[in-house]
Amino acid sequence: MLKKFLFGLLGMSILFSTNAQNSNQGATKFQQLYQELPTPNTYRNAAGAPGHEYWQQRADYDMKIEIDDEKQRILGEETITYYNNSPDALTYLWVQLDQNVRAKDSDSHKTRPGKVYSEMGYREIKSAWHNDFDGGFKIEKVTNKKGNPLKYTINKTMMRIDLEQPLKPKGNLSFNIKWWYNVNDGGNYGGRSGYEYFPEEDNYMYHIAQFYPRMCSYNETDGWQNKQFLGRGEFTLSFGDFKVAITAPADHTVGATGVLQNSKEVLTTTQLERLEKSKKSDKPLMIISQEEAEKIEKGKVKEKKTWVFKAENVRDFGFCSSRKFIWDAQGVPFGDRTVMAMSYYPKEGNPLWEKYSTRAIVHTLKVYSRHTFDYPYPTAISTHANFTGMEYPMICFNFGRPRPDGTYSERLKYRMIGVIIHEVGHNYFPMIVNSDERQWTWMDEGLNTFLQYITETEWERDFPSRRGPAANIVDYMRGDKNNIVPIMSNSESILQFGNNAYGKPATALNILRETIMGRELFDHAFKEYANRWKFKHPSPADFFRTMEDASGVDLDWFWRGWFYTTDHVDISIDGVKWFQLNSHDTEKEIMVQKKWDAKAPRGISEIRNNDQKAVKETLMEKYPELRDKYNDRDKYRVSERDKKLNEQYIAGLSKEEKELIDGAYNYYEVAFSNVGGLVMPIILEMKYTDGTSEVIHIPAEIWKQRADKVSKVFVSKKELEEIILDPYLETADTDRNNNYYPARRQPTRFELYQR
Repeated sequence: MLKKFLFGLLGMSILFSTNAQNSNQGATKFQQLYQELPTPNTYRNAAGAPGHEYWQQRADYDMKIEIDDEKQRILGEETITYYNNSPDALTYLWVQLDQNVRAKDSDSHKTRPGKVYSEMGYREIKSAWHNDFDGGFKIEKVTNKKGNPLKYTINKTMMRIDLEQPLKPKGNLSFNIKWWYNVNDGGNYGGRSGYEYFPEEDNYMYHIAQFYPRMCSYNETDGWQNKQFLGRGEFTLSFGDFKVAITAPADHTVGATGVLQNSKEVLTTTQLERLEKSKKSDKPLMIISQEEAEKIEKGKVKEKKTWVFKAENVRDFGFCSSRKFIWDAQGVPFGDRTVMAMSYYPKEGNPLWEKYSTRAIVHTLKVYSRHTFDYPYPTAISTHANFTGMEYPMICFNFGRPRPDGTYSERLKYRMIGVIIHEVGHNYFPMIVNSDERQWTWMDEGLNTFLQYITETEWERDFPSRRGPAANIVDYMRGDKNNIVPIMSNSESILQFGNNAYGKPATALNILRETIMGRELFDHAFKEYANRWKFKHPSPADFFRTMEDASGVDLDWFWRGWFYTTDHVDISIDGVKWFQLNSHDTEKEIMVQKKWDAKAPRGISEIRNNDQKAVKETLMEKYPELRDKYNDRDKYRVSERDKKLNEQYIAGLSKEEKELIDGAYNYYEVAFSNVGGLVMPIILEMKYTDGTSEVIHIPAEIWKQRADKVSKVFVSKKELEEIILDPYLETADTDRNNNYYPARRQPTRFELYQR
């Protein structure tokens, strides 16, 4: 019902409750992240950029690797040259032995919870409970540059090398390691690398990574990052140059991180010519066709070839090898450089891989470069490993295999394209913007998944993206809080890995871009972060601070809510009150009152008392002589005194005040509550009775004084018909039943069980 509105309450003011016992303080939600973030210093400044004394370590590798195709083993020797760019003298070095996660006594097996279900697959059973495979490193020797033994201690997935003399600041040293290990069957044991066996031809396809002892990261925030590798938390590595000689069966094709140095020795003249032609092609060209690959895979030679690769300024190295590989390539121009996008896959991957893989690489490089920096490496490779999706500098392993007859589902097609985009995209995060994956999974997976979503939208307008849009994270956000941890949790402590490390941070960034900051400010700040920290080691604080510093938007409330808590978004419209100003126009106010009275509900007693069947005749009706002037009074009649008072009131108003009264404005006081606890902007679509509508964006700071309840007044000459909260699904609101005024219930369905 409309009510008269006193002149003194005009305006778009926010009406806050003065409840002294309010326990949901907005001040806490909007508190700056002073205690949560490390104090800025000369290494990492308050703007989120590297400080003027920033430093980072370096490790170069010279390796000789051999694939034992008879026993499925990797044998290796390496010389590591380690550069101490820190201000600290180091008395020992820490080396990662990641393959020890597959040792029989691995903590990964011991600490893995498990249950027995009514239906379980072979791979699930074998990988979970049968520790009969020994895939740990066998370290044969560790020596100094002269070949003399160095003292070392192996602690599970870590090895400490005690130095003969402290490695002084700005110094470097070289040492050697010789080792071997058994390669795991990726199809049955899973993992980030391994082999796949094809019994029809008795052939193997190898996708090899974490295959060498490699230096732990040492920095000013953590010292040595030597947290054990339990299988989930990935890797923290230093940049360096690699020279890797890979010896494989002579009929194998090898793809790897870096640039092939001896192509004339290992490739045919035809392959070299095709490769050269592909550099200037606008579509993928075959280097090894399916017909050629099928001929090669039918035979086995005993001879071996050595493929030599060099890679500059990379943090890791991976490779693939098989006699089954089809190989295609396409050049991607970046200024005066040409990046080679290449795919390696068996016939079992076609027709999907031939059609989409290299195209997806090229598309990814172009879109990611536009949002960050031009892809700096000379190659980008996608290779088909049906048991995993995993990334390394310049090379990634991707699943997606059609049925044996070559047919495939829509879901498989888009999942394959999506995983290639994702894994190629990891070249940017964390291979170049080199965050600590062992601790902060979201810094590479979340940022990369966000850019994956943007890349998918530019691949196809209706690409069925799994993650990115706010609506896609709703089910997770409103889930059981016992099964959810904050994004800012260690990799090994995450409960729902995909949602927490991939989906939620990607969604948060998309919300920042679309709703909080806007695309222009967000894109500038995100690109600034990528360029500040390319080929460096950023921390979460560096990302948070750079996004604010480069955009001029205070986002501490957003980081706090989305990254440090498990709160969810659920804003409710609790009620709407409609007001109009008293015009002090006597005739106009009478008409308004009549209109209100006509629409006013009548009480049950009044209805029944006026029913002539219930009360046939009142006393006044029976004796009309009892009537006097008051019985005939017009309740809508205004006295002369009231008219004069209204006229005097109007005469005393200023021109502006008269215009305000004559404007016939509607004032709507809307009450909101924050049910989910996560403060967010209030986005409203106001629909009016004349068929028009408008969208109003209210910043999240409306909750700054009280974070549980707030009201807001909206002014319009139009009469309001409906309010819709979050009309375009921007905020991941988990309950849309309370997003409408008048109330509107969301339809749901249930199933009838057949008896």
